[in-house]
Amino acid sequence: MSKQRTIRLECGKPNQIIYVVGTVLNIDIYKPAPLGSQFFEVRSSPGVKCSILDVHNMTVAADQAARWTLNNGTLLVVTMEEISKRVDDHKVSVIFYGDKLDKPIDKIIFQLTAIFISLDVDADRDGKVEKNNANKGSWMWGPKGHGAILLVNCDKEETGSAESDRYDDTVPVFEDLGDMSHMILRTEGPDSMLPGYKLQLHISASDKDKVQVFRHDLLNMTKVLGREKLSAVMDYTKGSNEYHFFVEGLKFPDEKIISLVTFNLSLLEPMIEGHAPIFTEHVVFRLAPWIMMPNTQAPQEVFVCSVSNNAKFLKEFRALVEKAECKLTVCSEELNRHDRWIQDEIEFGYTEAPHKSFPVVLDSPRNSGLMMFPYKKLLGPDFGHVTRQSNFVNSLDSFGNLEVSPPVTVNGKEYPMGRIIVGSAFPTTSDGRNMAKVVRNFLNAQEVQSPIELFSDWLYVGHVDEFMTFVPAPDRKGFRLLLVSPDDCCKLFKKLQKEGHGETQMFENLHIKPIKINEILSNQNLLDYNAYVQQCIDWNRDVLKKELGLDEQDIIDIPVLFKQEQKFNQAIAFFPDMVNMIILGKYLGIPKPFGPLVNGKCPLESAVRSALEPLGLDCNFIDDFVTYHLKKGEIHCGSNVRRKPFSFKWWNMEM
Repeated sequence: MSKQRTIRLECGKPNQIIYVVGTVLNIDIYKPAPLGSQFFEVRSSPGVKCSILDVHNMTVAADQAARWTLNNGTLLVVTMEEISKRVDDHKVSVIFYGDKLDKPIDKIIFQLTAIFISLDVDADRDGKVEKNNANKGSWMWGPKGHGAILLVNCDKEETGSAESDRYDDTVPVFEDLGDMSHMILRTEGPDSMLPGYKLQLHISASDKDKVQVFRHDLLNMTKVLGREKLSAVMDYTKGSNEYHFFVEGLKFPDEKIISLVTFNLSLLEPMIEGHAPIFTEHVVFRLAPWIMMPNTQAPQEVFVCSVSNNAKFLKEFRALVEKAECKLTVCSEELNRHDRWIQDEIEFGYTEAPHKSFPVVLDSPRNSGLMMFPYKKLLGPDFGHVTRQSNFVNSLDSFGNLEVSPPVTVNGKEYPMGRIIVGSAFPTTSDGRNMAKVVRNFLNAQEVQSPIELFSDWLYVGHVDEFMTFVPAPDRKGFRLLLVSPDDCCKLFKKLQKEGHGETQMFENLHIKPIKINEILSNQNLLDYNAYVQQCIDWNRDVLKKELGLDEQDIIDIPVLFKQEQKFNQAIAFFPDMVNMIILGKYLGIPKPFGPLVNGKCPLESAVRSALEPLGLDCNFIDDFVTYHLKKGEIHCGSNVRRKPFSFKWWNMEM
């Protein structure tokens, strides 16, 4: 729909009008008509299209040889298609007549200068700024959608800087422009313009803390919008020009940060006092979200900590990473400050626009020994950082309590980037532990991975990675959900007992007291407690089946037992929790359970192998007993993986 502009003119006065191609001029010719006027005629130079809009809103072309009856409400409608070569090179005359049609009473003459103005962005999402896209002023999801995308400039191009680039009010290096979205203000018209006209670029107060805009002029980068600056004004002295702007996002979407950002452009006409807008348009950006990757995405880099007593573990772990042909980064004791739980400190993700994508680490609010690791070792050129802080932190704020499913379809609704999963207190409990609201608000605001909350507060540590994970599979939905199962473990031990292996022992050759299968099965308190744990897991099982659209065939039960942590009456793993594994493509790093040996083999390991190896998975059992298990964690808790982003583009989601 063309932009409408109302023009007020007077007889006997010179009128110069700047006309912006694509607009419609509506001129009331009844009100300025001299007394006694009954008829009028319109004459215009070639290139000017004039129409008459009468009181019945019927528009007819203004024939230059015709005279029209003048009525209250009669409008002259003027449009042009060609850009002027000179100022005032087009003219329109409206001639008024009384009852004597051979003698004009008076006339209105106005001269037109046609110019073209367009504020342009990459509205079709192909990585290039096209000219005057019809959809640039709105945003729509989907493969047939439209609207520009804005990256949050959260990496750090200069190594000497302590914070990400979004905190700068300058562009320290030109490489930083690659993280920004290009916006072009294009004008076309005569080589010189009527004096005093200006172009104003402006944003609303609600958007000022979300974006920052720099103008690129020759070799200079000048900040023109953002934070305290709501508008930028430029003299419009010639018709044909291009003004290049680079826009950076300052904040990811959040509870109070709406994703859409609007930029407004106005052409200002000089008045006796000040300037008045005679043309406006706007473009819309959406802030790109932070996106997690599930375990089924290909691994790119593996992270683990070196601490005082995990040299043996590191040797086995390194062998697994080499087998998977991944890059390994070991965080030194000097940097981790005796904190081995690197999964809990950070979560790897990425952000993407049509012109660029880069990894972004989400830094948890736990702030333990590893708190400086993401700043010192990750934040840098094309590697971003974002965090959410809370004054009240508990174990559920650690990111072992943050997972994401592979892509799923649920009741016809597609989630091509999976769904985020966090653990919380039971829904009917008012005094349980929950992940910090600021983190949950952040995750919800990203929109593309609609979060699910599970019940994890029954665990002493309270993380979802203690009872579930996803592994790749060649069939069905492309993955399997693994869930711990005390029930399966008890059945396995009863089977061993029935076969005469009740006196075999767990934890042999470890520096703790071994325990026999018969002792485990005769401990009724332990069995009763695991029946309770199984109910907690089954509650989550039902939630996951519903929210991820899973069938029982999509779920594999892994035998694990739990025991009651006496002080807080919550669950910890009785032996190394095999679900708490690291997944590197088809290679799995699984905590070695140190189960009873039957004919030289561990039945717990055999049960896992028989469940997973038919899927083409390579099971590697690693001893983490002393270095992680006894400290109430396992391999997944003590490692982290940066993975390949989705090939699917988030803006193509059907929302």
